Amino acid sequence: MLSYVNNNQFYYSTITVKEIEVNIEVAIEHGLNEDEYNRIFEILGRTPTYTELGIFSVMWSEHCSYKNSIAELKKLPRSGGALLVSAGEENAGLVDIGDGLAIAFKIESHNHPSAVEPYQGAATGVGGIMRDIFTMGARPIAALNSLRLGNIDRPRTQHHLKGIVKGIGDYGNSFGVPTVAGEIYFDDCYNENPLVNAMAVGIVRHNDVARSTAKGEGNSVFIVGSSTGRDGIRGATFASEEISDNSESKRPSVQVGDPFIEKQLLEATLEAIRLGLVVGIQDMGAAGITCSTSEMSAKGKCGMDINLDEVPTREKHMTSYEIMLSESQERMLIIASPENEVNIQNIFDKWDLKCKRIGTVTLSRNLRVYKDGKREVDLPADCLVLGGGAPVYYRDSKQPEYISSIRNLDLQNLPEPLNYNECLIRLLKSPNIGSRNWIYNQYDSMVRGNTISTIGDAAVIRIEGSKKAIAVKTDCNSRYVYLNPYQGAQIAVAECARNVVCVGAKPLAITNCLNFGNPYKADIFWQFKESIKGIIDACTVLNTPVTGGNVSFYNESPDGPIYPTPVIGMLGLMLSLDRAMTPHFKNIGDMIIQLGKTNGHLGGTEHLKVYHNIVGGDAPPIDLYYEKKIQDCCLSLIELGLINSAHDISDGGLAVAIVECCFNDNRIGKTLGAKLTLVKDTSLRQDGLMFGEDQSRIIITVSQRNYEHVIQQCMNSDIEYTVIGEVIEDILKINDLIHIKVEELEVAYQDSIKNKIEEQTVEQ
Repeated sequence: MLSYVNNNQFYYSTITVKEIEVNIEVAIEHGLNEDEYNRIFEILGRTPTYTELGIFSVMWSEHCSYKNSIAELKKLPRSGGALLVSAGEENAGLVDIGDGLAIAFKIESHNHPSAVEPYQGAATGVGGIMRDIFTMGARPIAALNSLRLGNIDRPRTQHHLKGIVKGIGDYGNSFGVPTVAGEIYFDDCYNENPLVNAMAVGIVRHNDVARSTAKGEGNSVFIVGSSTGRDGIRGATFASEEISDNSESKRPSVQVGDPFIEKQLLEATLEAIRLGLVVGIQDMGAAGITCSTSEMSAKGKCGMDINLDEVPTREKHMTSYEIMLSESQERMLIIASPENEVNIQNIFDKWDLKCKRIGTVTLSRNLRVYKDGKREVDLPADCLVLGGGAPVYYRDSKQPEYISSIRNLDLQNLPEPLNYNECLIRLLKSPNIGSRNWIYNQYDSMVRGNTISTIGDAAVIRIEGSKKAIAVKTDCNSRYVYLNPYQGAQIAVAECARNVVCVGAKPLAITNCLNFGNPYKADIFWQFKESIKGIIDACTVLNTPVTGGNVSFYNESPDGPIYPTPVIGMLGLMLSLDRAMTPHFKNIGDMIIQLGKTNGHLGGTEHLKVYHNIVGGDAPPIDLYYEKKIQDCCLSLIELGLINSAHDISDGGLAVAIVECCFNDNRIGKTLGAKLTLVKDTSLRQDGLMFGEDQSRIIITVSQRNYEHVIQQCMNSDIEYTVIGEVIEDILKINDLIHIKVEELEVAYQDSIKNKIEEQTVEQ
């Protein structure tokens, strides 16, 4: 039998019901501080119920409220260009690509759940970002990911890697959306706190775009999709605290996904939107019913009356606290007019999904929740949300002590390699450079039949019924950001755009996933602020506004924080697939030209880490205006049909980039190589020349007949260019330092990650 005392909620057990008395200790257990608890009193004028306290705890968590980051995020360029909605206005960014079509895209983190339960954490990360896309009325057409894991030789990293990759693959493959691109890096700083950032891309007609706003007094509120269970309760709060030895006990905070139910939900949702039956719609992600009801109400300047007795549940005797905070997957909140109730019900019945009317839109501007005939929640909706009553903090920032010493590290006196062939082989075997085939082969990249390429610097996806295509990429060198957050963040944006340009697309906009440590620590918040400045400057110069994204703080373990990792997701548009470009050499005798200048910068390079086991120096310098010139020139060369290949020079420097150009194109039935004659500059170290990671450089190949035209374009663009060699057969030759068969290089490159995993398995 149930009873209520002081309007507080209770927990059920199999035998008894325990009363929960709300006080400051309970609030602190929920992740709230004393000032926030007092602020709740001021807002309500009374003691909150236990369910209300739970609602405040998740909605005011960093994961939902962005309370420690919003002041900085507002400085980002969040409108303009081809954007159809401003950042944060809807569930995902929306970019016009012409012909009445738009691309919806977004990236989000699922880091803490993946640290505790890699498979489900990664899988539900994919499921959640897909729902953000199709609640916009967009059909998902591509998935990407950006992963960071610990030392690959550690058994725990192997456990994380296998579970995360399988979770991403199983969910995406079953859901039926191609996973077309991504990146993965390994470093000790991610040993206990891996990063799983999932990105999704969808396409929608302008007149089919759905909004996440509740409006219309008397309109019906539906919950659709799966039943509600106890999985994921307080997951948003869990995502707003550091990983610790106790994190394993947070497994109940990790959601469990079902991609087949999500596929049904996708089709039912798009059908309801296309038929004009939906007034507003929002995914139930972090904080579940709580987040969707409060955010939709606040956007529409209205309220909702919700009856939890109507919510389909998987488990008996669920309390109002549990139902409101559950993060069970594959659920949506839909607002529709009463006359469309039967039509909505019929669609979801057809797709064998739950569809229950659980409430009504009101003009009260309050979220009122009832259970067993009793009002459990009565809160102003806008006091819960970002930009409303949720707290906003301006944290102290201070440059970390390590910065000055590590940047001033003297690298010039380091010994140069004795054997450059061996040095190159070691780089190609590095898990940060070698082939990701072991990972990519677990993903279906071709489902739906519109994937044109996954092998270049960015993935290319055809727009059905058109000659157009989009290019998408994720990127961030977190080692650079650790050494110089401002410069490193600029490079993340610039390189992502450069990757998109190298396949023949014009960069349009970005989404970002900002992964950092504890924002209450002044040095961590300094990294965050500097990174934001770098993104602002790069996006402004490159004209790629920010459509939205995600902030993930508290990525720390007892061993310390992760490297600051502001992952960038870039969208580009290609007007004609006829000009799609790949990085691989095409013809023996083609001239190899480098756009941009080599300065031999070694700071923060993979060579420095692999060969000398040093992370130090400064991040490579970058001139954003020069970068824009390089990108514009390369794109013009591609659009004019003057070049045969294009490839960005990045991790591992020129030598690694040239090796990658030699692989994977057997159209002429021969293995292609290269002979390079690099100018011997006595001011440059030879390893800096070979493996330095100077920015704003692209390798292109040109046939003899187009050479003069290419040079003229470079001169008109006011950029530096150098003819560095020619395409030959079988061998890579660079000056008198490197002479090695391409087949030998490919063996080293192809199975670097696979071999590490198999070696570990044998040892176990």
